[in-house]
Amino acid sequence: MNAPHATLHYIHDPLCGWCYGAQPLVSAAVAMLGNRLALRLHGGALFAEPQQLTPAMAEHIVRADERIEEISGQPFGEAYTEGLLAEASTVLYSLPPIAAVLAAETLHPEAGYPMLVAIQHAHYQRGLRVVEADVLAELAEELGLDATQFADAFAKASGNELIEHVQASRRLLGEVGGQGFPTLVLEVQGQRHVLPHHQDYGRPDAFVERIAARLPAVH
Repeated sequence: MNAPHATLHYIHDPLCGWCYGAQPLVSAAVAMLGNRLALRLHGGALFAEPQQLTPAMAEHIVRADERIEEISGQPFGEAYTEGLLAEASTVLYSLPPIAAVLAAETLHPEAGYPMLVAIQHAHYQRGLRVVEADVLAELAEELGLDATQFADAFAKASGNELIEHVQASRRLLGEVGGQGFPTLVLEVQGQRHVLPHHQDYGRPDAFVERIAARLPAVH
């Protein structure tokens, strides 16, 4: 298979509702343009410190999620809306799930994105506590990753590598003039362009066409 002609940089956060809303767009691009497009994940850490969920924060999230579901069609499960968001003990913390994505990539270069999707599904549909290492390990096993190898990779990824990754992701966000998470950047022949994806929520085919129009012709 030929090497990809371009790179889709996905600046995201696993606990960002709008990133969850954009998941079908990214998944469609990977599925339909994967032989011409490399995907690079950049976790920016929306919650860089553990944050206890307050009633006011939960109310804000619920309103935002209703809008996301309306626009994108992405479902939010009852275990999340009536469980996780209703529990005072819920903590939002982006670093462990980002480390899990990095660990998955360490074990297999193409496992990072499936791990991110699994984390989003576990959080927003299954209501699981994806800030906890044992939950992340279970998700890795569900993807077919070796439990022991993942645990080792997760431990290594949770140190300086994680901090450097988040810092680099935020630098990239600033360099391209991104407005937050998600920011999707198409890089072709060294030139980077922020993709205006907002109008494509719920329309993955349109998003794929937007990218395809910018890709070099296939010879």
